[in-house]
Amino acid sequence: MTRQQTWCGLGGVVLAAFAAGWFGGAAQAQNAAKSKVYELRTYTTHEGKLPALNARFRDHTLKLFAKHGMENIVYGTPMEEENKLVYLLAHESRDAAKASFAAFGKDPEWIAARTASEADGKIVAKVESVFLTPTDYSPMK
Repeated sequence: MTRQQTWCGLGGVVLAAFAAGWFGGAAQAQNAAKSKVYELRTYTTHEGKLPALNARFRDHTLKLFAKHGMENIVYGTPMEEENKLVYLLAHESRDAAKASFAAFGKDPEWIAARTASEADGKIVAKVESVFLTPTDYSPMK
């Protein structure tokens, strides 16, 4: 199976909704003022640490994201990559995303959850983030 086929599950849904929006345009600028922005995040874990990352998200992170104004949309793992978590969040704006993550990072409950989950070493090796603005024809806005 190719990498493209791997993305058919989670990425296919996300990319189908937003692919045309990556290239800019006047319609996007108009939509940005009246729609949410979406953040596609990819976490690459250290070898063997994906179960610990999934537990941290399942038991703590999703609730804390919601507490700090982030909307959880979808979480998944690429079918042929054993050390990645890919997820999509919705924010009112990029500034709102920045403020939400700043508050989340200072939350004592998050700090305790992160510290406990990393008792045996760091979990995440790399974080990638891409902000997406829905196109004028996107079902999700």
